Amino acid sequence: MSPPDAALSARLVVRRPAFTLDVRVEVAPGEVLALLGPNGAGKSTVLRALAGLLPLSGGRVLVDGRDLTGEPAERRPVGVVFQDYLLFPHMSALENVAFGPRCRGVRKAEARRIAAGLLEGMGLAGYAAARPRSLSGGQAQRVALARALAVEPRLLLLDEPLAALDAHTRASVRSGLRRRLAAFDGATVLVTHDPLDAMVLADRVLVVEDGAAVQEGAPADVARRPRTEYVARLVGLNLYRGRAEGTRVLAAGASGAAVPITVPGVHSGEVFAAFPPRAVALYRERPAGTPRNTWPAAIDGVERFGDQVRVHLTGELALSADITPAGLADLALSPGDEVWASVKATEVECYPA
Repeated sequence: MSPPDAALSARLVVRRPAFTLDVRVEVAPGEVLALLGPNGAGKSTVLRALAGLLPLSGGRVLVDGRDLTGEPAERRPVGVVFQDYLLFPHMSALENVAFGPRCRGVRKAEARRIAAGLLEGMGLAGYAAARPRSLSGGQAQRVALARALAVEPRLLLLDEPLAALDAHTRASVRSGLRRRLAAFDGATVLVTHDPLDAMVLADRVLVVEDGAAVQEGAPADVARRPRTEYVARLVGLNLYRGRAEGTRVLAAGASGAAVPITVPGVHSGEVFAAFPPRAVALYRERPAGTPRNTWPAAIDGVERFGDQVRVHLTGELALSADITPAGLADLALSPGDEVWASVKATEVECYPA
């Protein structure tokens, strides 16, 4: 049975010759759930199954307690915003938004009234007669969202809704989308590759890899304590799994040998140890003083981003370090150079695996 507070409660099983999806998705009324995962993980399969565009091999879909498993897509209380919006190019913005209600039997005048109200709420009242080709990316995204909401859905599915926007437009549209999602009282499922989209738009994150859920929680918790290499890379953390013995974690090194990492507190059993690249200091000579975690390494690559430089290192542990351009110049680093990497124990996050 669906939990009493769940607008969406689903178990989705889709079997293909070389891939099986088997995940549970629970979303409360008014909640936004972000699906994260690498390409081919099954995120789009989840959305297509929820929309009724892909048949299930097993499981079921409940929305507000109503079993939609056997319902065709056009009869489900579901609105979808596709990655490329898929607005009808021959229709005006108003006609695009009115299309859904018209397909459900609403009279033309009433459908246009609904559409006009939604466009006004999106700040697009002046663009009702505009065709999609004359709209900016942000305007097209809002028209697509209004079209999805026009059918009064109880489940809203967003497939990379910001992917078609340039970086400058993306930030402003993201904040506007968050306000509009906050006003929606149904369940929202958002697919994205961008961790910032998940942090800003979602109340909860579900990470899917190889067709299975591997981590779930509040965006900040997932970002602070990743449980897979994919999530660690996504949020920019160095992550190692190992066995804790007191204040040491014996992590698997590049050669297969156990590499000790000193961590704060006392731990035991299988754990993760994580720390951000900004916590890694680089030296030409082995440093003296307080750092407990010091490893020899070689420069594998250097890349600029913003006002920082990310240095990729190989050695006992593969890790990344963020330093300033001035620091890079002072150290005169280039690929293949040997250095020492150091991290204070207090910078390491240790948590059960």
